Amino acid sequence: MKNFETLLEHYADITVTIGLNVQKDQDVMIFAPIESPEFVRKIVRKAYEVGARHVFVDWTDEELTRLRLDLASEKSLSQFPEWRARSFQELSNQNAAFLYIYSPNPELLAGIDPLRVATAQKAAAAANKQFSNDKSSAKVSWTIVSVPTAAWSAKVFPGMEESERIDALWQQIFKITRADKEDPEAAWKQHIQSLTDKLNYFNEKRFKTLHYAGPGTNLTIELPAEHLWIGGGMSNDQGIPFQPNMPTEEVFTMPLKTGVNGTVSSTKPLNYGGNLINNFSVTFKNGRIVDYKAEQGLETLKQIIETDEGSHYLGEVSLVPHHSPISETNLIFYNTLYDENASCHLAIGHGFPFNYRGGRKMSEEALAAAGMNQSLTHVDFMVGSGELDIDGETADGERTPIFRNGNWAI
Repeated sequence: MKNFETLLEHYADITVTIGLNVQKDQDVMIFAPIESPEFVRKIVRKAYEVGARHVFVDWTDEELTRLRLDLASEKSLSQFPEWRARSFQELSNQNAAFLYIYSPNPELLAGIDPLRVATAQKAAAAANKQFSNDKSSAKVSWTIVSVPTAAWSAKVFPGMEESERIDALWQQIFKITRADKEDPEAAWKQHIQSLTDKLNYFNEKRFKTLHYAGPGTNLTIELPAEHLWIGGGMSNDQGIPFQPNMPTEEVFTMPLKTGVNGTVSSTKPLNYGGNLINNFSVTFKNGRIVDYKAEQGLETLKQIIETDEGSHYLGEVSLVPHHSPISETNLIFYNTLYDENASCHLAIGHGFPFNYRGGRKMSEEALAAAGMNQSLTHVDFMVGSGELDIDGETADGERTPIFRNGNWAI
């Protein structure tokens, strides 16, 4: 096993070169928890070494986040600072690259009224709508990675000594992100090619409908005629490839907004903004959510669905085999970046224009007419397991097994 310092260097290298793919004279914006200074410094150093012009860091402290959501006035929660929104948009307009270091505390907001959380999240989403659209349309490059924190590692490894938890989580992260390989960059390029082969298959087959069957799940998802499957990264408006998620094991596309029918059950807990939603199901009719249940976090699930009209519909359908590096750890990470790449998942809310042929150049109105859902939110939830079967059906009625017992059947 390589020493920690070498592994951390590898992780920083692939984040900058594979994830963000930072270009000469490009600005970089990093959103980071205050617990991650060592990793952030390595990212900043690497970004400058490959030619970045400016590297900015926006530090966050979850305890300060909780204090605001607990104590600030309702008026304050309903507002997002205009200067922050302008700064993000200005960087986006200059084709900056954006790195999000996501290290969740699944218990952070326990006891806080979910409506207060939803109010703040909705205000932030509304203020940053164009910036979010720039990312969702792949106009700019962006990447999400994770680093361990005390709170997150305690949730993943509750039975382990406190002194050992963070190291154990680091080892999982290094393995799952291929930072432990002799040549991590080459390993990532090979992995990206494997995902590309899968999405090429789907884009050639042109399935019209997907049929899901499993415990608590009987769901049909219709796809728009010009849908596109994406996986293994994408390219921004300047044609520069980048990798939005590290790790990633998925190929995904958009559903037809009004073409989802039946019931789907979750298979992993969903950590949403510091609140857990667990053992839940969602029922659709003509695309719209008409019923939902949850053993834990029902009020938080309600606030997600009630964000706006578009949050009553799906925006993404993603396929991930049960036999994948993250799933085979047999861990629940309580971190959507990791758990969604261990399981097939769906997303409530906004769709991605790049999942429609020519969609990146289409107006919101044209995308809506084509069947893409639009919303202020986009929330992934996990539905895959070793008991999930999925069939694809073409427009002429040919039905092909895609997943059997949670794994590829193609």
